[in-house]
Amino acid sequence: MSVMSIEKIVEQALQDGYLTPAMEAEVGRICDSATSELPIEEYMALDRLMGALLTGEVVAVPRKQFINVMEEMVLTEAIARVAEIEATSESSLDVGDIAAYALNRLPPLYATTEEGANFQRKRAKAELQELIAQQVGEAISRYLEVPNYFPEREAISKNTGNEVLKQVSTLLQAYAPNFERKSHSE
Repeated sequence: MSVMSIEKIVEQALQDGYLTPAMEAEVGRICDSATSELPIEEYMALDRLMGALLTGEVVAVPRKQFINVMEEMVLTEAIARVAEIEATSESSLDVGDIAAYALNRLPPLYATTEEGANFQRKRAKAELQELIAQQVGEAISRYLEVPNYFPEREAISKNTGNEVLKQVSTLLQAYAPNFERKSHSE
């Protein structure tokens, strides 16, 4: 992820409907590296993210003690491709189904440290990006062929996002003690 503002990260999370651990970490890094108070736009973006997490408009992808970087790579690819398809057609796709299909056909890339994760990301981009795109494409094709495959399936319970809500709330309290939530009349 290139250097971004909190505002851009929140825009991306709102567009995708997901806040990934990488996005969450970047927000934390921006706040930690701020040499002075953040601009009001950044506080407003954090406030908007908090609201979106509370309403479920944005779902937090859970943080783990270890991560499979392949999940991150596949989710990123799947979310982008699904967004394109949904924007240009009447099709509605399940990112989870598509990611799971592709992940079952790709090698895992586990890491327990940021350094290890960065190494795995670079490796995946250099050696596996084409294969990732191919498997996500295959998953989408299969999904579009049979979108109601076992409609009685019970989804694995979703993360409530409470942990991320607490973290964003803590960030807001720590970095914006004088910022008061204003009612949005949009």
